[in-house]
Amino acid sequence: MKKIIKIITITLGLVIAAPAQASSPTNALSSCLVDTLNGKERKSLAKWIFFSIAAHPEINTYSSASIKDINKSDQYVGKLITRILTIDCPKELKTANNADPLAIQKAFEVVGQVAMQELMANENVMKTITNYAKYTDQDKINRVLSNN
Repeated sequence: MKKIIKIITITLGLVIAAPAQASSPTNALSSCLVDTLNGKERKSLAKWIFFSIAAHPEINTYSSASIKDINKSDQYVGKLITRILTIDCPKELKTANNADPLAIQKAFEVVGQVAMQELMANENVMKTITNYAKYTDQDKINRVLSNN
């Protein structure tokens, strides 16, 4: 059981931490954006992502976020993005955008990954995300893995 948990934890880590396949100017923009964010800002971005995901009709019943909470988060993120693009990283933004019309999207994919890493580093989150493993049939999985 521990082996499969380790494999899944590593896999989740790779998915969350996977670097964007981007050009050099896009990498520079990604690096600039990530480097300017502190831990509180990353957590705030992760909260905003959570609120966004929780808007899905099949998930929203599990969230107690109020419209006020969501609006406050939207305002915070809007100001944060404006700051990092216009004050912290304007040169990188312009260069990357000229080189690749998808540069901003690619750079913010990296920012989202970093924001999620901030949450995934928490012991309670890691414990919760691996709780399903006690309900998996490790023997069946191992049989599939051992059959060539």
